[in-house]
Amino acid sequence: MLLFIAMFDSLSGNLQDTLQKLRGQDKITEANIDSSLEEIRRQLLEADVSLKAVKLFISRVRREALNEKVLRGVKPGEQFIKIVYEALVERLGGQVEVDSDKQQKVPLAETIGLSSDSGTQSMLLLGLQGAGKTTAAAKLAFNLKKEGKNPLLVPCDLQRPAAVRQLQILAEQAEVDFLNVIAADGKGYIVKSPLELSKLAKTQAAANNNDVLIFDTAGRLQVDTDLMAELLLLEKQVAASSKLLVIDSLIGQEAANVADSFHTQIGITGIMLTKMDADTRGGAALSVVEATGQPIKLASTGEKLEDLEVFYPDRVASRLLGMGDVLSLVERAEEQINEEESKKLEAELMKGNFNYETFLGFQNMMSKLGDFGQIFQMMGMGGMLSQFGLKSADQGAVLSQTQNKMVKFKIAINSMTKQERKQVDLLATDTTAKSRRARITRGSGLKEADIDQLIKEFGQMSKTFKKIGPMMSMMQQSGGQMDPKQMMGQMAGASMSKQQQKAMKAKGMLPGKAKNPGVKMKKGVKPAVKGFRD
Repeated sequence: MLLFIAMFDSLSGNLQDTLQKLRGQDKITEANIDSSLEEIRRQLLEADVSLKAVKLFISRVRREALNEKVLRGVKPGEQFIKIVYEALVERLGGQVEVDSDKQQKVPLAETIGLSSDSGTQSMLLLGLQGAGKTTAAAKLAFNLKKEGKNPLLVPCDLQRPAAVRQLQILAEQAEVDFLNVIAADGKGYIVKSPLELSKLAKTQAAANNNDVLIFDTAGRLQVDTDLMAELLLLEKQVAASSKLLVIDSLIGQEAANVADSFHTQIGITGIMLTKMDADTRGGAALSVVEATGQPIKLASTGEKLEDLEVFYPDRVASRLLGMGDVLSLVERAEEQINEEESKKLEAELMKGNFNYETFLGFQNMMSKLGDFGQIFQMMGMGGMLSQFGLKSADQGAVLSQTQNKMVKFKIAINSMTKQERKQVDLLATDTTAKSRRARITRGSGLKEADIDQLIKEFGQMSKTFKKIGPMMSMMQQSGGQMDPKQMMGQMAGASMSKQQQKAMKAKGMLPGKAKNPGVKMKKGVKPAVKGFRD
């Protein structure tokens, strides 16, 4: 999952700030563990997580944190954070991978429980009215088609006005087959029961070679006897391989009650959360798994048909704690970034050709992965910033400031001539620099101070990138890869205080030397460089 889900933003920042108090401590006690857990308990309840889920989470963490290994172990603060991470993964319906760095992207069909055989399979989408089932059905069909499936969308909500027509329009947009149950005169439907509907769907699937039937079931404003009776009849006729419960993440801990009712009476196989791009408190995600014992399998993260993502509990937990999600970032890069364009830009950087043209190319490439703040968090750099005094709440302001600055820089560069983009000195030290800057100011609609800031900060970045280029070349020759953190750190660094920049240098995220009083080098011995061997 690439975009950091907006519903987790507040909870994530609070958890990171709380755990930062224990991170790196040589000794922790029962008292400060209990103090941290009390803060976490409050934060989870404020995030609208169900009381039962909170109690079980806190109980597990406390039990494991108070054993001798943590209290007396090496880096106990880090061990405590690891326990919190594993408990979060469990609450989100996942398992901690032994080698999670090598976790492969799971195909959508496999995620939702469809087998790889050639037979026709059915799936039910269940949930309350307004949860987003109809849109979810279209998204599933669209993305399954990209994986080589031939889905058929089946409208089952014959009570809600325009529900069938809505699914038909979405099917046309997704360019997938649709079971048209509207009567020829446009009044009423040609089926009157779940039995007739399932028979018609199977007949059309056989004629069109559809291998996945997606049933968009009816919903109500609340769970009731009539709804469950209708769904039970349909479920019996369909014999679905997958029964996904679609939950609106905006309803918070009430999601636990809804999920429990559907699972008890129908027996769901997984959960799909919708509206996860909304600014909610995140309680639904941490409540539904506890209520059903079934995992969250999918997340709807936007309005477009492609905005459907596999839900990886370990990755979400990692991002909640500020540890990043590089796997999802890499997957997104593979999907969005043109390989030829990337290699061309890399070749220029390796030659040390860092100018406004290559900077714009780099920025355009990065924008395909999300805004600056999202990428920064996905790389786990938010957690690093917390370690040297920049609280989570303040990080957002710094990253937003940097993002706005990058937008202004892009506008300014687009107002330059091709010669000015490639010969950076024309705007810095050349005799014509003043008149050129004035022209760019008028053409871009920016202030003169914005252009001056671009020239100044670009000069600072240029020094770094000119050093990075040859390093990239050396690492490529030795089979290594360039760590992108220094690139990101350099762009963010200009928005930070001198103290914060000094701390970033110590982390290797900005160029420069950082004193390390604990290390003394003998005469004639060269310091080791991480990633290189003699």
